[in-house]
Amino acid sequence: MAAFIVLLGPPGVGKGTQAKILAETTKLAHVSSGDLFRENIKNQTELGRLAKSFIDKGELVPDDVTISMIRDRIARSDCEAGAILDGFPRTPAQADALENMLTEFGGEVDVVPYITAAESILVERASGRWTCREQGHIYHQTFSPPKKTGVCDMDGSELYQREDDKVETVTKRIRVYLRQTMPLVEYYRKGGKLLEIDGTQAVEQVTKELLSALNK
Repeated sequence: MAAFIVLLGPPGVGKGTQAKILAETTKLAHVSSGDLFRENIKNQTELGRLAKSFIDKGELVPDDVTISMIRDRIARSDCEAGAILDGFPRTPAQADALENMLTEFGGEVDVVPYITAAESILVERASGRWTCREQGHIYHQTFSPPKKTGVCDMDGSELYQREDDKVETVTKRIRVYLRQTMPLVEYYRKGGKLLEIDGTQAVEQVTKELLSALNK
């Protein structure tokens, strides 16, 4: 049976990093809903145009559009053995739809790792990012600072902070995520599939715990 992993975690917890490591280690496809939206919109697919029509109006993309994108993606050959789902589902209703969809593909959600950390740590991680104006090189004021404050090591251009990376924006985004995701966390906890992992540990230790859970 195909194995599908739903990876949960708020902004700044390192979920994207872990998803890539897991995909390389397990050889399962990494299916990111954010990447899917960008891919469909860029390629101007029918679903991409439909999604963009809602995004342009500042509205949430309806579940049926998102689910159709996911269905198209996991129907590809690289998902025959399963996939790591990153960014989907976001609600219990989407989780129900996913379960129904996966039965068609002979699969099911095996485990739902939920990488957690205190809000203050998440804000520090996510709001410390600075970007180089010239070529977009990324720095972090705590974890990978430039040699000279405000200047890119690579090309000497000015470093700036995107609106998305500012403390106020990051704090709001994290709180919205936590509020919206709690029903989904409870959904998978009741189903006996949720596995909470301390995201404040070293990247290698988080990976080790994730792989240990998958092996079980």
